[in-house]
Amino acid sequence: MISDWENLVKKQLKTDDIYSVLSKENLEEISVKPYYDFFSKPLKNLPKVEKSTHLVAKYHGNIAEGIFAFLLDENVENLDDKVIFVNNEELAKLISINENNRYFSLIDIFSDHISGEINEQLGKELLSKNFEKNICINISLHQNSGAAIYQQLGIALAKTKDLTEIFGAEILKKLIFRFSIGGNYFFEMAKIRAFKLLFNQFSKEFGMNEIPYIFAETSFRNKSKFDEENNLIRSTLELSAAMIGGADAVFSNNFKIENSELLSEEIAFKQQIVLAYESIINVFDDAGNGSYYIENITQQFAEKSWKFFLEIENEGGYSQSLKNGSIQKKIYEHAIAEQKWVEDGKIKLIGVNLYPKYCYRINQMLCY
Repeated sequence: MISDWENLVKKQLKTDDIYSVLSKENLEEISVKPYYDFFSKPLKNLPKVEKSTHLVAKYHGNIAEGIFAFLLDENVENLDDKVIFVNNEELAKLISINENNRYFSLIDIFSDHISGEINEQLGKELLSKNFEKNICINISLHQNSGAAIYQQLGIALAKTKDLTEIFGAEILKKLIFRFSIGGNYFFEMAKIRAFKLLFNQFSKEFGMNEIPYIFAETSFRNKSKFDEENNLIRSTLELSAAMIGGADAVFSNNFKIENSELLSEEIAFKQQIVLAYESIINVFDDAGNGSYYIENITQQFAEKSWKFFLEIENEGGYSQSLKNGSIQKKIYEHAIAEQKWVEDGKIKLIGVNLYPKYCYRINQMLCY
């Protein structure tokens, strides 16, 4: 029996074939329905570690007032009652701990991204520090290289598995996950939510019930060197997706790919301020919960990512798969497919393949 919702959609679109009109393929091969009026497997609220999402700024003395979370590349004295994300290996080793601050390490101990070797000594040094989270699993670099969402999540689990084999299951309490958030708004919300399901399920294999700490930043993959204003819009949407998805901390990279400046860095941070204080989307545990669409694609991503993780495990784990070149090959294939979709217009990027800025200027010149 056709639902009232479907009849309404047909009436509004003036067609009986709403599926051909509304259906849209995606590179993730996730099934997306034209509309949702029911979901059979609702999820419980997916919690965050933090009560509200930290808004992280790159440290500069002249914009430090009123900011509570910083990304540090070098040592800064006299910081008090702050949340510090340490982004430099040498700084992580030498930083002086102020007991009034909270410290998180963004240092990835996978030595490089060809051999997949794990720097165990660095791992031990970081674990000896009085940080809340000592070791970072960086998935941002994979997203910016063109990895699919399910590949990113599967790799995150595979890296985690490799670390547990060296440092034991207790390492799960000491990890922070660094994700780049792309431009597919609802898919990126689902990515964060799906990883919470995956990591929690993984921890249960060790008799634990852990929630992942997620540090989310804006992507470089979809940004243009020639259309900075559009970069600003894209990164705002990415931050929004991260907050609604349930990230514990967010960081906005400079929207100026070239010729970045202090002002553009400040504007990038203030994107987070606007979203947090005017939209109030950084304080909820799971703002996407209850949306049939988001619930559905969250579980699809979780299932597909787990399968990809098992594929990596069958090849000997993340480090071994990297040595074999199989992970690089799969990411490369997806990146090339994505590039082809951009070139063909299946993925539309305003200012890149749709209304590019240089064409607009040419048209202006012709008009005059």
